[in-house]
Amino acid sequence: MTMTSTIARLRPLGRRGLQTTALGMGAAGLGGLYRDVTEEDAQTALDAAWDAGIRTFDVAPYYGYTKAEHRLGRNLRVRERDAFVLSTKVGRVMRPRAYDAPRATPRDGGDDWISPLPFEPHFDYSYDGVLRSFEDSQQRLGVSRIDVILLHDIGRDTHGEQAGHYWRQLLDGGFKALDELRATRGVRAVGLGVNEVEVVLDALREFDIDCTLLAGRYTLLEQASLDVLLPECERRGVGILLGGAFNSGILAQGTKGELKFNYGAANDEIVRRVQAFEAVCAAFDVPLAAAALQFPYAHPAVSSVVTGARTAHEVAQNVASFTRPIPFAFWQALKDAGLIRREAPTPADPAVIA
Repeated sequence: MTMTSTIARLRPLGRRGLQTTALGMGAAGLGGLYRDVTEEDAQTALDAAWDAGIRTFDVAPYYGYTKAEHRLGRNLRVRERDAFVLSTKVGRVMRPRAYDAPRATPRDGGDDWISPLPFEPHFDYSYDGVLRSFEDSQQRLGVSRIDVILLHDIGRDTHGEQAGHYWRQLLDGGFKALDELRATRGVRAVGLGVNEVEVVLDALREFDIDCTLLAGRYTLLEQASLDVLLPECERRGVGILLGGAFNSGILAQGTKGELKFNYGAANDEIVRRVQAFEAVCAAFDVPLAAAALQFPYAHPAVSSVVTGARTAHEVAQNVASFTRPIPFAFWQALKDAGLIRREAPTPADPAVIA
C-alpha cells in the first residue's frame, strides 16, 4: 500500500453515507495558534495536504478569529466540491471589534491567537446563534455546502458555572437548528467538537448526533474513553474525528521539545510517562510521533485522525509518521510495560494501519 493510498483510506463518519480519509487536517494552526503563519505558508501547507491524499479538513470560526476559515476556503473553493469533506463549528458568533478599540483578550480561553483578524467571539448555542454562525461560515469559506457542523466547546471545561446556561440553549433550540441544517441545508453530519468525554455522553442522551471531534481523550497518554464513550459510539455508529493525538505537542516532539500537554505545561508525571514511551520507541526504532498518530486510528470508532500543520514541512512530517511501518511487537511491548491498556486496539499488521 502506497503512502497516499494509506492516507486516503476511507471510513464512514456516522450512518448517513459520509466517509472521511484516514488522516485529516485541522486548521487551528493556520489561524495562528501560538505563533504566526504567513498566507504563503498556509496555502502551501494545504496544497501539500491535498497532494498527500488528505481530503478531510476541519476548521472553526474561532481559529484566528475567522482567519483560518478564510484561508481554508481560499484553497478549497477552487477544488471539485465532492472531492473533500469539510467541517466547521458553531457556538461562537464572531462580531467585529470596534475599529478604534485596542485588541481585546478573549473571555473564553486565553489569548492564544497571534495576529488574529479584528473580530471577537461571543458564545451562542441558541437556535438563531447556530444558524447565524453556519451562514457566516458559508460566506467566509466561500462554499454553499458544509459537510459537518460541530458544536464547539460546549461543556464544563470551557464554561464552568455557565455550562448549564449554554446547555439549556441547546435544549431550547440549538439541537433543533442542527437537525434543520442536516435536513434542509446540505449538512451531512452534525455533532460536537470538544475536549470532554462526559459532554458527548450527555449529547448522546439528548439528540441524534452523527459524530464528534474529540480533541485528545484517546491518545497514548489518555485511554479512559475506552470505558464507555468509544464502545457507545461504536454501538451507535457515531463516528469520531480524533484530534489532539499529540496532546498539544509532547507526543510529537517528546521530552526534548516544548513540554506542553493539553494546552498547558506538562507536569512531572506526564514527563516521566513520555520518557518511558521514548525508551520503548528507541528499542524498536519507532518515532514517538508515528506511534502517537497511528495508535488512535486502530480503534474502529475512529473515522479519521485530524492533526494540524502550519507548513508543508509539517504536513510531510505528519504523513510520514502516519504511514511509517511499526512492528506489532512494539505495541505489545507498550502493553507489557503498562503504558497503554491491554484492551486498546492496535494496528494488527506491521506495514498497514488497520
